[in-house]
Amino acid sequence: MADKTLHLRIAGRVQGVGYRAWLCGEARSRGLTGWVRNRSDDTVEAVVSGPVDAVEAMVRLCREGPPAALVSGVETAAWDETLPDGFNGLPTL
Repeated sequence: MADKTLHLRIAGRVQGVGYRAWLCGEARSRGLTGWVRNRSDDTVEAVVSGPVDAVEAMVRLCREGPPAALVSGVETAAWDETLPDGFNGLPTL
C-alpha cells in the first residue's frame, strides 16, 4: 500500500496538556515518521507520514487527543517536503 503524508494543524486546548508527547507516542507506535511542535498561536502543528491506513487512523486520534485536551478542530493538507527519520518533537514556532 502507498504512503501518505499530511500536515496537521490542531486547535483547541492542546498546549500544556501533554498533546505533543501523546502525539509522538501514538505516531511512533504506528511506525509513522514526521514531527510535532507547538505554535505561538496556541495550536499544535504536526506532519505524519506512513501507510495510508495508519495516517488516517492518526488523524482520527488527533481529533480526540489525550485525556486533558479539548480539540476544537484539525485541519489537514498534503505535505511534500522531506521528513526526518523517526518521529520528533520540535521547538515551538
